[in-house]
Amino acid sequence: MKNHKTPMHVLLTDDDEDDRLIFKEILGEMDRNINLRMVNDGKQLMDYLTTENNPLPHIIFLDLNMPNMSGVECLKEIRSHEKYNDISIAIYSTSTSKKDIDDTFYHGANIYITKPAAYSELKKVLKKSLSVVRLNLNSEFDRSNFVLKI
Repeated sequence: MKNHKTPMHVLLTDDDEDDRLIFKEILGEMDRNINLRMVNDGKQLMDYLTTENNPLPHIIFLDLNMPNMSGVECLKEIRSHEKYNDISIAIYSTSTSKKDIDDTFYHGANIYITKPAAYSELKKVLKKSLSVVRLNLNSEFDRSNFVLKI
């Protein structure tokens, strides 16, 4: 996956339609070699992952506060299945709570991203997060690089 010509499969899980549209727009501007799928909540995420023939994503951007199934509940469920071990999970939230950051790290998230308000900052964060994932696909993430900062 270190080859940038290989498509990166990205799955965004966010209940905010505006956030999904902005995310899609930014990825479209950044890289033509990204296959983006989007779901509205945690239940749809788990349905997607468990449906045969759906390609598994390289990375899931996971909002914490969603209806039906929270981001933390999804994270715990995903990390309880060995077949999802190679999927990177980026928590993608407005929360800056130390408890949320600690909980998601403890439950196996790879990166924690606080959603910036400005479009240009969001673009920088997404670009950096995808670069970090590409570089770390075959290696371990750790606490020192968990909270992604620009």
